[in-house]
Amino acid sequence: MGNYLCHAALVALIAIASAQGKWIMTEASAQTATQAQGRELPVFEVDKSWPKMPPQYKVGDVSSINSDSEGNIYVLHRPRTLKDPDFGQAAPSVLVFDPNGNFVRAWGGDGTGYEWPQREHGIYIDPKGFVWIGGNNCPTNGLPRLKPVADDQVLKFTKDGKFVMQIGHSNQSKGNADTQNLHRASDEQYYPPPNEMFLSDGYGNHRVIVFDADTGAFKRMWGAFGNKPEDDDHCEIIRKTDFTPPGPPQFSVVHSLRISNDGMVYVADRENRRIQSFTVAGAFVKQLIKPDTLFARSVALSPDPEQKYLYVGDGNSIAIVDRKSLELIGQIKPPGAMGGGHLISTDPKGNIYVAASSVDLTGPMKPVGAIDGYVTATNGGMQKLTYKGTTTRADR
Repeated sequence: MGNYLCHAALVALIAIASAQGKWIMTEASAQTATQAQGRELPVFEVDKSWPKMPPQYKVGDVSSINSDSEGNIYVLHRPRTLKDPDFGQAAPSVLVFDPNGNFVRAWGGDGTGYEWPQREHGIYIDPKGFVWIGGNNCPTNGLPRLKPVADDQVLKFTKDGKFVMQIGHSNQSKGNADTQNLHRASDEQYYPPPNEMFLSDGYGNHRVIVFDADTGAFKRMWGAFGNKPEDDDHCEIIRKTDFTPPGPPQFSVVHSLRISNDGMVYVADRENRRIQSFTVAGAFVKQLIKPDTLFARSVALSPDPEQKYLYVGDGNSIAIVDRKSLELIGQIKPPGAMGGGHLISTDPKGNIYVAASSVDLTGPMKPVGAIDGYVTATNGGMQKLTYKGTTTRADR
């Protein structure tokens, strides 16, 4: 009872702080450019030669890119988005490149013993070398070549594509209270100390959910501000127009998440244009709202020991955020960059990879550049931004 009363008191304090609009929120539009003066900020340039695609393969909608601990890059794309005759040359869903951008191997797709997602969405390689893949298909989207089922599962493979484990089952979600299935999950992240896998779940559900990384056993879940997540399942994306702080008490599309070495969870609540931070136990800490641009597309961490920077997909650029304070301190937009894209990630050397999916919505396919301020994608909608060090100059 004593623990319960302490928890209730903490919740009450958080509610009061939220109402007063103090320490638990930061609105980017209220920040000034002077906050970045004198700070060292990372510099990047576009690598026009990356990747070196094998000529026998065609790549569809690129949804996610991730690096393993050795700097090998895994690209997840959607072969079934290719039109004829290109579909006949579709590469397997996962393409692997070495740190220099040379093609290594490709694998993925339907197989025995697991349910491959209809609409590939997120890929993540954990420190043990296992590859995690999820999807966000909606049964009623009517997209060609896709079965009318929901992607309610996440898959675990070895680096060479050998199946290891599946959490959840296709088209079996019972909503946000379901601890056995996902519902159109978007992103994955491993946290080593307790051997836990965190997922942003996602398009159909509106929560962060945690499983044991070896057994798939459910551990815990939470929604925006640490609230109990509520059901609000629909295929179409609900575009928001009111971004008054602190924002809705529930997540909209929980599109991406990353966990820092010191145990902070950063969640991209895309349609609400906000980043929220939590402890790994699910306690809400603070948030950053940026209503003037297409903010919170995705999140990535700089690989320096302190992980100083949180990179946030932000329409036609990538926002640089001070990780600990959640202050907006700059943006990344070198010549030739294609913007914040769909999902972004970093490798051990600090390079940024952008997966610029032509469609991050459900519904009819549209060309890259036609949706949400994306610019025209090259190299099949994937791009490498090479880390060039830091500068205190205003132009990066």
